[in-house]
Amino acid sequence: MKYALIGDLHSCFEDTNAVLQHINQTAEDATIIGLGDLFECKIGKKRAKNIRGLAFEEAAEHSEHFSNLLQFPSVRGNQEERIMQVTGLRTFHELPEILKIDGAHIIHGHQFKWSLDWKPLLTDAKQSVFFFGHSHDSAFYKKGKRKSFTYGKPIQLKQKKYGVNVGAVIGSREWCLYDSTARTVTFMKAKQMKKHSS
Repeated sequence: MKYALIGDLHSCFEDTNAVLQHINQTAEDATIIGLGDLFECKIGKKRAKNIRGLAFEEAAEHSEHFSNLLQFPSVRGNQEERIMQVTGLRTFHELPEILKIDGAHIIHGHQFKWSLDWKPLLTDAKQSVFFFGHSHDSAFYKKGKRKSFTYGKPIQLKQKKYGVNVGAVIGSREWCLYDSTARTVTFMKAKQMKKHSS
């Protein structure tokens, strides 16, 4: 089975729409799954400790156009958790913290411990393949060591432990194609719009 994994959308309609179109063009038979931080919380982590009872519109960057794109299951990210914290709403409570798919687990990544240079410490991961996001930095880890990759070129998975940071939709338009039957991971990137000079 093929999975198109996307994370860290942060309420960006243009980048999310571009990635979804790219998935439709290159892997239309793939099941799309979100890795959390679908929405952007307007309240920073420090301020959020003392704020409660906000309306959803005050807490989250939100548009109907963007929400209409979210027609796929997702795990819950730290942005969703903070929005619920400052609003008191259970808007994203039904989103699981972790999803199990064929031969892999999906998690946002804020649950991991991270080094000062934003390397995830995956020593506690029991599943052989972990897909995550959170740091907005696409990366491929084999037995805890970061390995190089080429966009669009499948990586063959063996019986090792892997950590796959799918990168960010916002700003980078990155996503990951996972083929559980062929046991391959392919880092993908939708094209950026060319900016016209005025």
